Amino acid sequence: MAGTPGKVGLVFVSHSGKIAEGLVDLARQMAASTALVPAGGTDEGGIGTSFTKVFEAITAADSGAGVAVLCDLGSAILTAETALDFLDDEVRARVRIVDAPLVEGGVAAAVTAETGGDLTAVVGAAHSARSFAEAPGAAPAAAGQAITRTVTLLNKDGLHARPAAEFVKLASTFDSEVTVNGKDAKSLLGIMSLGLNRGASVEISSSGAEAEAEAAVTALVRLIESGFGEA
Repeated sequence: MAGTPGKVGLVFVSHSGKIAEGLVDLARQMAASTALVPAGGTDEGGIGTSFTKVFEAITAADSGAGVAVLCDLGSAILTAETALDFLDDEVRARVRIVDAPLVEGGVAAAVTAETGGDLTAVVGAAHSARSFAEAPGAAPAAAGQAITRTVTLLNKDGLHARPAAEFVKLASTFDSEVTVNGKDAKSLLGIMSLGLNRGASVEISSSGAEAEAEAAVTALVRLIESGFGEA
């Protein structure tokens, strides 16, 4: 059994080997310890898909916690479905082919896998990319008195993919609901949609149990004040 022990693995199926490999490179910036496996192009390196590559990629990504497979075009899904038919029943039961945008869904799923989310959570994160594109929204209002602090973004490139992923990973360690300028702090796509650049004011708010909310806000403020190592 391969993959990363205890973590859901991801497979990116594309008609282009370069696209699949590039997406793995991108997602790895935010999910360094998660098994991310490309399965792009034909066996000869041409444009198309390969049953062998997809089958081997699923095997390589599987640690026993499950595998999410994202595909770019319809025939890629057919190839992935064929590969599933040849897996052992036990492995097949923990593999999901996810109908979601390859790039946005793949990145969101990778971050969720990196934070220890189970297969259902990883698939849900990938699906959120589709629903987010259709109707982006704010985080649901949390009950109770909110603790709110405002901090200035210091890192030169703002909340781009890597620091946004760090922020989401930290926010996800807290049970309390947390928002960033009204967006769910545990949603990578939500945070990146804010387009926060250097010098922007960032309002972090959390509600719920007072001690937990205070700890969440304090930790996230400190992370922003650190400049994510880029200031």
